[in-house]
Amino acid sequence: MDKLYNISKTAEILDVTPKTLRVWDKENKLKPILTSGGHRRYRESDINKIIGVEQNDEVKQDVCATYARVSSQKQKVSGELDRQSQRLSEYCAKHNLYVEHIIKDCGSGLDDKRQGFAQLTDLVVKGKVNKVVIEHKDILTRFQFNFIKKLYAAFGCEIIVLDDKEDVSDAEELTRDLMALLASFSGKYYGRRSLERHKQNKNDNRSK
Repeated sequence: MDKLYNISKTAEILDVTPKTLRVWDKENKLKPILTSGGHRRYRESDINKIIGVEQNDEVKQDVCATYARVSSQKQKVSGELDRQSQRLSEYCAKHNLYVEHIIKDCGSGLDDKRQGFAQLTDLVVKGKVNKVVIEHKDILTRFQFNFIKKLYAAFGCEIIVLDDKEDVSDAEELTRDLMALLASFSGKYYGRRSLERHKQNKNDNRSK
C-alpha cells in the first residue's frame, strides 16, 4: 500500500512551499488525496514521479543540480538561503527538469574552496549532472564565470542562469568581498613586513 504524506512533509521532500503544492493541485500536476476532514495527503509513488524516481534502471537524459548561496550566516539564519533554493526548485518543476541534487552554500563568492561549490564541481566532473540551475551568475562565482561555464560545458554540463541582471544586493556583496580581500592582503603584507623587521632586529642585536 502507498505511503501517504501530509502537505508539509511533501513540501519538505520536494523542497518547495505548500503554496506551490496547492498550485500543482490546480494544474493537475500533483493531485493529493483528501481525507474525510478535508486534509491533503500525497501518495509516495506520486511524489517519486515528481522527483524522478523510477522503478527501472533507465538513465535519465537531463539530471539537474540546483545551487543556492548566501554570503553570511545572518542571511542563512534569516531563511534567505532556503527561499532561494525553493525558487530554484519551483523553476525546475515548472520546466519539467529532473533535480537530483539540491546544494546550498554559505560563503564568499571569492572563495573557491566553498564546500557546496566543491561538491557541485565534483558532480559535474564525474558526469553525474548535465544541468546546473542558479539564480544569478555571481551566486556560483564572483569572478571568471565564463571560464567556469566553459569548464562545465567541457564535461557536458549546461549552466542555467535565471536572472543575468545584477541587483543592489549583488553590488553590496561584491563590496564586502573586495573589502575582505583587501583586508586579507593587507594582513599578509604587514605581517610579512613585521616578520622582516623582527629578523632584522635580531641580526642587528647579534652584530653588536
